[in-house]
Amino acid sequence: MRSLFLPLVLVFSPLEGWRPGPPPSAPATCDQGNGGLTLPKGYCAVVVASFLDGVRQLTVGSDGIVYGAMAKGDAGAVALRDTDGDGRADERKLFGPKGANDVEIHEGFLYLALKDRIVRWKLVPGQLQPPGEPETVVDGLPSDASHQAKSIAFDGDAMYVNIGSPTNNCQEKDRTKGSPGVDPCRELETRAGIWRFAASRTGQTQSDGSRYATGIRNSTALGVRPGTTQLYGGTNGRDQLSTNWPFSDAYNAENPGEELIAIDQGDDFGWPYCYYSTELKALVLAPEYGGDGKKVDRCATMKEPVMVFPAHWAPLALAFSDDGVFVAFHGSWNRAPLPQAGYRVVFAPFADGKPTGSFTTFATGTEGETWLRPSGVAVASDGAVYISADKNGMIWKVVKT
Repeated sequence: MRSLFLPLVLVFSPLEGWRPGPPPSAPATCDQGNGGLTLPKGYCAVVVASFLDGVRQLTVGSDGIVYGAMAKGDAGAVALRDTDGDGRADERKLFGPKGANDVEIHEGFLYLALKDRIVRWKLVPGQLQPPGEPETVVDGLPSDASHQAKSIAFDGDAMYVNIGSPTNNCQEKDRTKGSPGVDPCRELETRAGIWRFAASRTGQTQSDGSRYATGIRNSTALGVRPGTTQLYGGTNGRDQLSTNWPFSDAYNAENPGEELIAIDQGDDFGWPYCYYSTELKALVLAPEYGGDGKKVDRCATMKEPVMVFPAHWAPLALAFSDDGVFVAFHGSWNRAPLPQAGYRVVFAPFADGKPTGSFTTFATGTEGETWLRPSGVAVASDGAVYISADKNGMIWKVVKT
């Protein structure tokens, strides 16, 4: 099934003329140099917290408490509170089982996504750390090999969980030169897709849920656009087109495009049989299944993305504002010998409820192209944009000056 939207990539920086809805007031003083961020004119940043090695995705409560998932350390979540209004957290609590990737607030509960399970706590107004031990919503999720991190999103009682693929492209021998793809790919039975569970039910396993959509290599960026029921994902595309197959390094550096997808029940986005060609602007057959970079074959029936970003930028998180979506890109590792790229947060505007196909850079690092490693982004109810970076161990709050 083809998308009605034409993928388009337009890059402009710095960001001019855009505002994310009603902006919050700036804190009394933003940090000198915006704490290491380069931002659009008219915006400044304050470092909410630092020394948080491994901080991943974020959520912000209506009370202003910032929660972050922690992939490293002895705790899986951190709660941060600013008590004096300067934007900087002066209260911090680490809690929960270790090794988390995503944290979300839904219906009065704080949900934490670990590699093999989803847990939750009942939030208590005024308390920084939710009390007691968490209850397990879903347990026993597959977490071997690659792409172990889980992401979650909610729509009513539906809890969507991204379960990434354990391999690069479902080869008989993973990441091996010339190794053909397994056909049909058995990984799709339990991974490389989105599963739906009941948000209000505890004690579930994967068999209690249903596979909502498939053919998605790894969509750690996941969210439902507020005011709608539409689920979106930002996918991490396949690697090694030039290492394992007869494509040039230049082709590998620009392919496949990273996809923003609108996910509906029953959708198939084509992985591992297909990838998005930035040259043809269409899904094409993967070389593991007989593709040559131009052949479409079975990919003609797969659902295409609503928007495409440059290859290998690695989208890790997304967050919606009133008029678009922010996407946090962790940056590439496999564009060599061409320069690595990504390492930024971008904003993609919507019009008439759909992505326009363009995007602009919202935040990059001032200390070099690869310094900033964004891992999370959240938009608070007052319009402030929060950014986390796992390698930097930092969380920023970005506001209008």
